[in-house]
Amino acid sequence: MTRYAVVGPGGVGGLLAVLLGDAGHDVVVVARAKSVKALQERGFHLSSPVFGERASRPDVVERLDRSVDAVLLAVKATALPGALDGVPADVVGDALVVPFLNGVDHMHGLRERYSSVVAGVIRVESSRSVPGVIEHGSDFARIQLAAHGEMGERARRVVDDLAGAGLEAELRPDEPATLWSKLAFLAPFALLTTAHRAPVGGVRTEHAVEMGEVIREVAAVACAEGGPCDPEPTVAAFLAFGPETKSSMLRDAEAGQPLELDAIGGGVLRAARAHGIPVPRTEALVRQLGGS
Repeated sequence: MTRYAVVGPGGVGGLLAVLLGDAGHDVVVVARAKSVKALQERGFHLSSPVFGERASRPDVVERLDRSVDAVLLAVKATALPGALDGVPADVVGDALVVPFLNGVDHMHGLRERYSSVVAGVIRVESSRSVPGVIEHGSDFARIQLAAHGEMGERARRVVDDLAGAGLEAELRPDEPATLWSKLAFLAPFALLTTAHRAPVGGVRTEHAVEMGEVIREVAAVACAEGGPCDPEPTVAAFLAFGPETKSSMLRDAEAGQPLELDAIGGGVLRAARAHGIPVPRTEALVRQLGGS
């Protein structure tokens, strides 16, 4: 049994908390004050085409108050500063910290705060309608952790636990390749759908030329950062999605929620500037959405 703290009881965090708890691990959920009481009273209910209907009642706290083996950060980049107040470094100690955040720039700040951080990415469609009610909408939930050496051995245990809980989980040795393999797709998807307030079908039909240019720009930056260089897998992913598929950034925009614009678009622009790579189409989308 592994002791886990899951930070953030949203779609991703709730999914992880339920599945790891059902697999026999000791799970504590760290949530914002306004959600703690409701989650303590109601627990979690998961609806999933893969995992079925599940109910779970993990311990829920506002601030981590015990030793754990691993901390899974499952919040959006916009909520990260506040969420970290709930997991003080002196309590976390040498526990393995695994962030499932979009972008790449969060890794540096986390390593300044915690002693043992490994990169993680998750590909899943999962949302929270009300506190504790988790809707897993995709027929997949894929996780990658990136580490090697002694940290890789520790990360392997987390990967094995996640796989044992029913998730598709793997350990990779290359952090930049792992993080940029997701961002190479996510940045064009999020920026294009949100800027044009259209699902992916509308982007494909109404903005096909721009779509191709943005995908190629981001692929060039990803390649320079040690990620995948070929833009064609991203193009194929855009073509494979159902026409009504929306990015999480577009859903946030429609709901009037803060956008992960700096983490996603800003991360690409900062890397592009560092390598001297022109990305005019991507830069224009970020400006259109209010970034710089």
